[in-house]
Amino acid sequence: MENKVIIFLMICIVCIYSCTSDLNGSRVVALPYYEDANFTPNWFTQQNLPSDFHNISDFKLQNQDGEIITQKNLDNKIYVADFFFATCPGICPQMTDNMKILQEEFMNDNEVMLISHTVTPKRDTVAALKEYAKMKGIKSNKWYLLTGDKEQIYKLGRQDYFIEEDLGLDKEKDDFLHTENFVLIDKNKNLRGIYNGLKNNEINQIIADIKTLKKEISN
Repeated sequence: MENKVIIFLMICIVCIYSCTSDLNGSRVVALPYYEDANFTPNWFTQQNLPSDFHNISDFKLQNQDGEIITQKNLDNKIYVADFFFATCPGICPQMTDNMKILQEEFMNDNEVMLISHTVTPKRDTVAALKEYAKMKGIKSNKWYLLTGDKEQIYKLGRQDYFIEEDLGLDKEKDDFLHTENFVLIDKNKNLRGIYNGLKNNEINQIIADIKTLKKEISN
């Protein structure tokens, strides 16, 4: 009898492990949708998502190669976005290192892109970002470093990505934008996740959630 109990428990463990593996480490089989800075999860399918649900606005910025980048460059792409500046001595180097983990993970996956917006665009010119990309091993075909109109960049950060959601502070449009958060955007420009870009376990979660999102979209 004791042997049968042990065998049964071992089968249960294997089943649980298999189910977890099928989810690629993600916490759910589908990701929620978010529409405001409270990040309250909304559980929809693509079929019943309201037509007026929040999505990311169009933009027109330049990347490290001087190319004009808009939402059309991200059509049919899943992407991770963050905000940084090249001379940042604090959190940005670690954020860049962790974003580079995502670059390496999805380097050969044409469905996944990365974008980093500078919050000091006057200082972070195209030439400065090109040098930064060279120094950090950033690949232009996978990861855009974006500069341009500051008002547009800050509007994207605060009103589209809700990138400072965890600060709990009301800020004026000219107040400095600085946060360690990464956000995950799906192929329909909907916001599907927010993560602490300084934590390794959060980077692992992004990888898992991208894989879950790809399965969800392909079904």
